[in-house]
Amino acid sequence: MGMAGTGGAKRPWVRWAGLAVFVIVLGVVFVRLGEWQLDRLAQRKANNAIVEAHESAPIVDYEQVFTPDTTITDLDQWQRVRISGTFDTEHQFQIRYRTNDGARGVEVVTPLRTASGDVVLVDRGFLETNTSVVAQIPPAPTGTVTVIGHVRRSEQGSAEAITPVDGMMRLINAPAISESLGYEVADGYIGLLEITPAQAGDLRPVALPTLDEGPHFWYAVQWFMFAAIAAAGLFVFIRNDVRDLRRRRTAPSSGSATPAQDATDVTEAAGSAATRP
Repeated sequence: MGMAGTGGAKRPWVRWAGLAVFVIVLGVVFVRLGEWQLDRLAQRKANNAIVEAHESAPIVDYEQVFTPDTTITDLDQWQRVRISGTFDTEHQFQIRYRTNDGARGVEVVTPLRTASGDVVLVDRGFLETNTSVVAQIPPAPTGTVTVIGHVRRSEQGSAEAITPVDGMMRLINAPAISESLGYEVADGYIGLLEITPAQAGDLRPVALPTLDEGPHFWYAVQWFMFAAIAAAGLFVFIRNDVRDLRRRRTAPSSGSATPAQDATDVTEAAGSAATRP
């Protein structure tokens, strides 16, 4: 009997330990997710600072950014550069499934060759459409043009997304476009803001990214709250378990007899024995 009681007393501790392990693992996951959101917030603040700094900086010649062996990175993005040259009007690319200020459509990319022989991709702008492709995109201007635009890095993705097929792809990746053209182009591209002389068609410049901090801070707060709720739930569960155990220990057992009842039983038993023949 003593061994059974000891085993019963140990069972709550086993349950509490298992639940504690589960809550700890869950809490660690929630905290890590919160930290991830804070990291994304820090990255967004850093990117916003880069955009603001480059937007307030003077326009520079493209050669200060698009050097022969330079890979364009996030730190280079959103600088404003000036470039002059002629478009390769025989090669234009539609970038599918794009959005711009809430509108859906395509972007048009055309190589621009400078007098020195450099070739830089120019995103000539966004064309709103309800379809994933347009049958006829506005032709690139002929003759020498001057473009002012934002420096953009090559977009990264799967080979299917970056490789042009029939002049169409989903992402702008300079090395992949260079391979399809058969001649070398500089890494990254320029997002057109102004062009002289003006180009035809309804192409609109691609808007700057929204310079806010996004929802990352409040997402982080939510994950940390989930971790706190899980810990509080463990505490409440164990506290209620302890209260139930104490209540069961102090409550009289339904199967035990009181001393008065025991005395009565003994008297009745003795009386019965005395009256037997």
